Amino acid sequence: MSELAKMANPAPESYSPKDKPVILCIAEYYAANNKNIGTSKMRKIVKTYKHEVPALRFIGKKYGESDSVDGFGHLWSEWSEKGWFNIIEKQIDGEIKDTCEDGAAPIGLIGGSGTQEEPMTYWIGLFMPKNTPVPKGFKHIDFSERKFGICWVYGKPSELYGNYGQCVEKINENGFDWHEDSKWCFERYVSPRFTIPDDKGNVILDIGFFLK
Repeated sequence: MSELAKMANPAPESYSPKDKPVILCIAEYYAANNKNIGTSKMRKIVKTYKHEVPALRFIGKKYGESDSVDGFGHLWSEWSEKGWFNIIEKQIDGEIKDTCEDGAAPIGLIGGSGTQEEPMTYWIGLFMPKNTPVPKGFKHIDFSERKFGICWVYGKPSELYGNYGQCVEKINENGFDWHEDSKWCFERYVSPRFTIPDDKGNVILDIGFFLK
């Protein structure tokens, strides 16, 4: 399995991101060289649900496996340093949090099947209202009105990634209907459940899918 398919390298269990912005938490989770992604039995899916979203425009930057340097932490760091999320948010007059449920959360959007004909891609960006202007240097993908299927993956930061198969099983167990764009899934980094650990040092990462 490729590094991109494994969603490489979050941070060690000892990392505590209290009082840090979500973007820095993501960068540091990805930056550490933890080779045990997907092996822990301690993580668990604590909630599976769906919610409706309007037509959305995802705005961000597209990356591939050639952009991975022991993971994608350096890319999240670059987003933080260059203020790219702020640039996207300034394209609308209203509050980004009103775009949809948990609309203010940074997104890691994963696409493709991982084949030679359709290589996997990793996008960093935000879900924005439809027809939002796209700033220079960014790309966009338009998605029609639909539902998001969400799994809350609970555990230590080093345990959260590479859990997509279990999440798919949970979506199926709940009888949710897949959208034709089901080749896409995403990581949604919602504050504070992702940024502030509980008393056991655990956080929650949202893994999302496209449903009818």
